[in-house]
Amino acid sequence: MGKKIATVITEMFEDVEYTEPAKAYKEAGHEVVTIEKEAGKTVAGKQGEAKVTINKSIDDVNPDDFDALFIPGGFSPDQLRADDRFVQFAKKFMDDKKPVFAICHGPQLLITAKTLEGRNATGYTSILVDLENAGANVKDQEVVVCNNQLVTSRNPDDIPAFTRESLKLLEA
Repeated sequence: MGKKIATVITEMFEDVEYTEPAKAYKEAGHEVVTIEKEAGKTVAGKQGEAKVTINKSIDDVNPDDFDALFIPGGFSPDQLRADDRFVQFAKKFMDDKKPVFAICHGPQLLITAKTLEGRNATGYTSILVDLENAGANVKDQEVVVCNNQLVTSRNPDDIPAFTRESLKLLEA
């Protein structure tokens, strides 16, 4: 039975950090639902390779309708965390102990949601100190899985490990 994955994404996401995991999730039979401020809009990756059409507006979704949350990196998470609707949306997944997959700068949204205290996590080099300040136990490894719930990775090179571990949680 495929799971429904909420994907919060906006302009300047890191192209492959969305396209590669999303492709793997879909191939495994899961549904990837893209969420931004505005449904129907198209957002572009910062490398100019990927374009994503937004399925739903943040105002029209409820975390209870999804099985997991996916936060691709790039500049997207930093923009999204300035909007409390996205912060509260992400916080609910963490509070409800649903699977959350955040790669590269993705954990920035979880830092703002104040949900990383005592969690094992990693992220892009430039946000490791932010993760530490948020109370996370920072690990410098390609993928960190915490409490069979949170999957984090550092950068595009880690995508295979990130995708593998997130798929394991979706199958569980």
